[in-house]
Amino acid sequence: MGLFDKMFGTGASESEQQQGAQQRFNELKQRYQSVLNIADQQQIQFQNLHVQDNKLYIKGIAPSEEARNKFWDQIKLVNPNSDDVTAEISVDSSRAMGAAAGSGGQVQGGQSYEIKSGDTLSKISKQFYGNANEYMRIFYANRDQLNDPDKIQAGKKLVIPPDDKA
Repeated sequence: MGLFDKMFGTGASESEQQQGAQQRFNELKQRYQSVLNIADQQQIQFQNLHVQDNKLYIKGIAPSEEARNKFWDQIKLVNPNSDDVTAEISVDSSRAMGAAAGSGGQVQGGQSYEIKSGDTLSKISKQFYGNANEYMRIFYANRDQLNDPDKIQAGKKLVIPPDDKA
């Protein structure tokens, strides 16, 4: 499975139902691959990545203003008009230090969760969001310790991003 292969976040399920949405997502994802790579390098945590109004919709949280600026600079390099992408990137500087703090309970605006035997990201997603298909949000929030959304280990602590529907 490649990075960002699947649409996720609030609105993704509806988007997937639209005719041609997956093909459009793949086209836009390919066009903006360098942007997605920068976001990954800058540890921008995506909350949403899907097609909305025939545009690539990205919502995320950057650990710093610098990370957000690098993300936007790359979007401008790919498409100066930015007419086929909508991005909402906020900055939460506590995310830059959050991993080092290693605190339990509320973490970085979300919660922490210790993986139990028999858990899957879908099962955890259903528990926290009421929708098993939101599992990619948890995966992308924990890229520092997960390489594959289908391979998780009991005992690891995950950051569960807050439910953005609230």
